[in-house]
Amino acid sequence: MAQPPSGQRTQVQPCRYKTGKTLGAGSYSVVKECVHIDTGRYYAAKVINKRLMAGREHMVRNEIAVLKRVSMGHQNILTLVDYFETMNNLYLVTDLALGGELFDRICRKGSYYESDAADLIRAVLSAVAYLHDHGIVHRDLKPENLLFRTPEDNADLLIADFGLSRIMDEEQFHVLTTTCGTPGYMAPEIFKKSGHGKPVDIWAIGVITYFLLCGYTPFDRDSNLEEMQAILAADYSFTPLEYWRGVSPEARDFINRCLTIDPAKRMTAHEAMQHSWISPDYDTARKGSGEDLLPTVKKNFNARRTLHRAIDTVRAINKLREGGGFMMDGVMSIDPKPERVNGNEVVEEQRQENPAPNDGSSAMQIDSRGNARGQTEEQIREQERRVKEMVAGLWSRGHGK
Repeated sequence: MAQPPSGQRTQVQPCRYKTGKTLGAGSYSVVKECVHIDTGRYYAAKVINKRLMAGREHMVRNEIAVLKRVSMGHQNILTLVDYFETMNNLYLVTDLALGGELFDRICRKGSYYESDAADLIRAVLSAVAYLHDHGIVHRDLKPENLLFRTPEDNADLLIADFGLSRIMDEEQFHVLTTTCGTPGYMAPEIFKKSGHGKPVDIWAIGVITYFLLCGYTPFDRDSNLEEMQAILAADYSFTPLEYWRGVSPEARDFINRCLTIDPAKRMTAHEAMQHSWISPDYDTARKGSGEDLLPTVKKNFNARRTLHRAIDTVRAINKLREGGGFMMDGVMSIDPKPERVNGNEVVEEQRQENPAPNDGSSAMQIDSRGNARGQTEEQIREQERRVKEMVAGLWSRGHGK
């Protein structure tokens, strides 16, 4: 993008996209639907706030480099279509995955079997093997980063969000030492900071596989510290038995070989593709008891999602009370200059600092991504009390299973 003369407002090159509804949000970006004005084709635009990501520009440059390198090379990897920037934001335009997130899709199905889980993991492994062959480690594989291309039953499953990936030279295979990723899916060597590489993706696939077969993760604990300790010791089991009785020994062996503490002894992506549970030549009739896993998976998934949302809300309220406002990585979570790309124009949108509630009540709803400073101390205490009661009830029910 051409730089403007000193003292003049940034000039934006003609933009051929018009942004629409928000599809998702992260700590320093939002994903919006957009349409290419000339062709009428719909895409997804990852809109990255420059101010919120100050000092982390290398992450974006890295993501662009990774996406360019792998785009259009594999049917299970999201394709980068375009990239541009405005005065306030960076835009990564990718294919639009309309099929939704992996686990949401599973929960909407009428039935779900172990063979379905094996098919999903085979697709992920195929893409990961391709990435690894090109010297790329994803480092943040989790169900939220696995999207379906279309709503059809036979739609491709896509690996998305390469913000934590690294392009690696073979001679620097073990030099990645930055702690990153989502804690529940992180390999032991990441916490040890002993250097990590491609095996961390296989560990994450083991966690995802476990998750797909029961609806909860193998290292789910009451705190992040306990979760980390469980990961470091590979402290997991296929319990309660009632949830695992119908799962095959082959599936358990696949998980065990992924969740191996020593990365040198962990399966590679290509070895995992040859495992009997993954191989499409394997007799699907022998994959587990053949029972429908959906009721168990959905029950466990929804219970833990509700629990963790409640915990997040309590943490958000505590942060609000301590700091006087919600923060994200040391920066207020409100975009200082939100803007809307509309054809050849970039329009700064007006922000309403204290919107009135539209439900007729005086209390605002807590939203960890928004500005909740309008609540009174009394309102905060009351909401905190209600959420803590809900969390206590969820814990007691969860531990009674």
